Amino acid sequence: MSLAWRIVYRLYRGSSGLWYWTGRRFTRPGLAVLAALVLTGIMGTDTENNICYQAFALLLGFTLVAFVGSCFFWGRFSATRILPRFGTVGRPFGYRVLVKNLTRRQQRGLMVLEELADPRPSFQDWLAIQRELASQSRSFRITPRRRGPGFRIATFRETVLSPARPNEEAEASLEITPLRRGVLRFRGLTVARADPLGLFRAWWRVALPQTVLILPRRYPLPPISMPGTMKYQQGGVALASSVGQSEEFVALRDYRRGDPLRHIHWRSWARAGKPVIREFEDEFFVRHALVLDTFTPLHHSEVFEEAVSVAASFASSIQTQESLLDLLFVGARSYCFTAGRGLAHADQMLEVLASVQPCTDYTFETLEHLVMNHVNVVSGCICVFVAWDEARRKFVEKLKALGLPVLVLVVVTAGHAQPLDAGPMRDEPERFGVLEVGQIESGLARLRE
Repeated sequence: MSLAWRIVYRLYRGSSGLWYWTGRRFTRPGLAVLAALVLTGIMGTDTENNICYQAFALLLGFTLVAFVGSCFFWGRFSATRILPRFGTVGRPFGYRVLVKNLTRRQQRGLMVLEELADPRPSFQDWLAIQRELASQSRSFRITPRRRGPGFRIATFRETVLSPARPNEEAEASLEITPLRRGVLRFRGLTVARADPLGLFRAWWRVALPQTVLILPRRYPLPPISMPGTMKYQQGGVALASSVGQSEEFVALRDYRRGDPLRHIHWRSWARAGKPVIREFEDEFFVRHALVLDTFTPLHHSEVFEEAVSVAASFASSIQTQESLLDLLFVGARSYCFTAGRGLAHADQMLEVLASVQPCTDYTFETLEHLVMNHVNVVSGCICVFVAWDEARRKFVEKLKALGLPVLVLVVVTAGHAQPLDAGPMRDEPERFGVLEVGQIESGLARLRE
């Protein structure tokens, strides 16, 4: 069975590579001629009943002339790509490319094409995806399948470059639309020119590796009354300035056994001749926990991607100037990232969410343990789940038993017809939302109703 899968994988790589090469080498008119060439070649086998073989010969002649004409293109170029720092899934962003003509003749009719990193998965990842699809097709529940980006990582358009004089730079404005979050890797740049017939391209490749971090998709959130009240926070408002303690103090006192050495006020010690400790101001303010469920058995799950987008929507929308927001999730290990009040910005939390991956090494109890260790300092909890099973219901029950306000959002597959039992959230239906893939924005808008 493994040998058969490997053969299918090789066929997949070969066919996808040929399709990629054809799309870049042939212009749009060239693709039309190529399709007509294949069609007339099939129909022209019967030379007695049709004359398609004549059209085949003519189209084949055009193709050969175009191929030979492209061989006379010679060029040498260098390039500079000016990229933004971030992009967002589904949102096109523009950037500039400067191409320098290193030849002694003027170059006209040039096009610029981006060369991205190979998006095709390894054999093990591809096999896991095929098994997941096979298990879903054997399910008796029929749900509409939303067409996703597949293995594509981005889309872009061909851009025409202005005429480039010898040893001068020509500028082009490009636009690319990322389809996946994470690091978008540029491998190089291709400067191409079509043959005189405009069917086939010759090109010159310029190695130009660069990267852009693609942030998760964000959805607009309605005015939501966030759960929770002010809680005691040791260290005060400037706790972010020195990793957990405020640099501003309200009083001085004598050293007591067990006090951390970094709190010693050295100038007062020099004057008094004995250790003196700074006492810090403690305050009460709001601190929310944003819990992201990363426990899904699927390697490429639309539900998980939308859950990350929902978490990113909250991370970028909650005002953290006068509060704190803790992002809690489990990946290779347990993570807690805090933003607000000088500790970090929402953009930094979005950078973290851009790289989060499903967790397969731990169980949901690991996330439960992580959250329970933070319950004493948080004012409320926002939970974004990829499932609503017994373990997650019991987790929410424990939070409510501790008196912690909870907002629960469950992301489900597209066409999920079976309604979910709110369970422990039955008494607060306004704080329990089911978000369907493909209708996340409308689902979030219903939270204010």
